[in-house]
Amino acid sequence: MKLSDLTLQDKINIRTEKRAAKIKKAVEKRQPTLTVVLENIWDPHNVSACFRSCDAVGILEICLVYDGSQEFPKLKERSSASARKWVDSMHYTSIEECYADLRREGKKIFATHMAKDAVSLYDINLSDPVALVFGNEHSGVSEKAVKLADGNFLIPQAGMIQSLNISVAVAVSVYEAHRQRLVAGMYDSPQLAPDQFDQVFENWLDR
Repeated sequence: MKLSDLTLQDKINIRTEKRAAKIKKAVEKRQPTLTVVLENIWDPHNVSACFRSCDAVGILEICLVYDGSQEFPKLKERSSASARKWVDSMHYTSIEECYADLRREGKKIFATHMAKDAVSLYDINLSDPVALVFGNEHSGVSEKAVKLADGNFLIPQAGMIQSLNISVAVAVSVYEAHRQRLVAGMYDSPQLAPDQFDQVFENWLDR
């Protein structure tokens, strides 16, 4: 049957089925045990870029922490390429509250901080339940966020300038997690529990 022979309802049904199949495939790849925490990131374009990278590797949600010195960013569809539609965001006004929730989920917390005890990103087992914390564009992760974390990590660099744009740092880090999880076979079968899978799938169908 030619496409031109289909009725309007047939075409709508085909598009709906294709969309549902695409959504189901994406939900099957979601990684609930991998979380990114953004603390006081002021530039909405940077936050949007972080959302795009997180969606690309299957992160289910991002934690946004703003302690009052910054407002929660207003993200536009164009700058985030609609990624914020598919990555949930949890809002916090204190790093303690955020960390408490992450630990209840059984996640270890690593903050980006160039301390003497910082380990390489590549030496962290990112296939374990983990949260990676990234700080403000100018001052980095807060002292409190560093102190309360389970450890600190840095991204190895060989250049003169030992820093990366926040959105680039997030992208590099989550793609290392993606690589490790691919090797561990964590994208081969759904990581969400069946009831959570159904909930996310149905929720996405309505978006």
